[in-house]
Amino acid sequence: MKKNQKVAIIGGGICGLYLAWKLSKQGHDVSVFEKRKTIGKETCSGHFSKRILKFVPESKQLIQNRIDFVLVHFPKKTIKVKFSQKFFVMSHLDLDKLVASLAKRAGAKIFLNHEAQSLPRGFDKIIGCDGVFSFVRKSLGIKNPSFRLAIQGFVKEKCFENFVEVWPLINQGFIWRIPRGKEIEYGIIAKPQKANEYFNRFLKRNKLSLRKIRSALVPQGFSIPHHPTVTLCGDAAGITKPWSGGGVIWGLIAADILLKHFPNFFNYQRAMKKFFLSKIIFSKTITTLVYFLGFNMPWILPQNIKMESDFLL
Repeated sequence: MKKNQKVAIIGGGICGLYLAWKLSKQGHDVSVFEKRKTIGKETCSGHFSKRILKFVPESKQLIQNRIDFVLVHFPKKTIKVKFSQKFFVMSHLDLDKLVASLAKRAGAKIFLNHEAQSLPRGFDKIIGCDGVFSFVRKSLGIKNPSFRLAIQGFVKEKCFENFVEVWPLINQGFIWRIPRGKEIEYGIIAKPQKANEYFNRFLKRNKLSLRKIRSALVPQGFSIPHHPTVTLCGDAAGITKPWSGGGVIWGLIAADILLKHFPNFFNYQRAMKKFFLSKIIFSKTITTLVYFLGFNMPWILPQNIKMESDFLL
């Protein structure tokens, strides 16, 4: 029988809150330390596969729209990509608040406005879920992952279309359009030094004026430390999809792997390598190939593609 642990989770984003909820339900003494004054991530498209209901069944109430496929607009060819599972559009901010309420109900303690200046003492285990510029990652001497910049804004126009549109950029970023029910979201993910330029050009060409414009860096890498009492999860570990930058589902899968092996962080690291490394390498390779063909030999790409919603295959 596993001994109950005293656990510190640094970062009150979706992965930290999910872990706090599940670990508390297992009987562990969990404290979440969040540097912001409120719970809830605002800069995120909230475009999640149906898997989100497996992790947080209560999130069904947050669905704003349902997405069946995406139209990928290369310069000389548009490809229709159909997903094996539906995608849902929901507010990431509301999802975080929902999971925070579940964590509190399970007994987790959440401390807001509490920025980590050092690794907390008096805990058996410390889990860094503190995002892109993770203090925990830095404390362990692990270098930063690579970053892309995501920018999003909104047009106040009702739209319940069941598809997303994306316009790939030649350097493997893309611009997107997501119908959110009560509004339409436009955004871009690209190299930080080029994202603003590309996005402004697109908006001007399409005569779009956006409101509520926000931005955030998106990490990409694999940073799971070999440490007995401190580990990383979610964006802090760079666990995001190479092709889209989406991190919620991959982060929650990583959280479930951690929960399965908790409190053994060495086993968690080994399981993460086994599950994610091949998928990261494969998806990077496929993404590079598709971009090359789309811009140079579009006739080779099929008109219609079916893909697994979170893992390409």
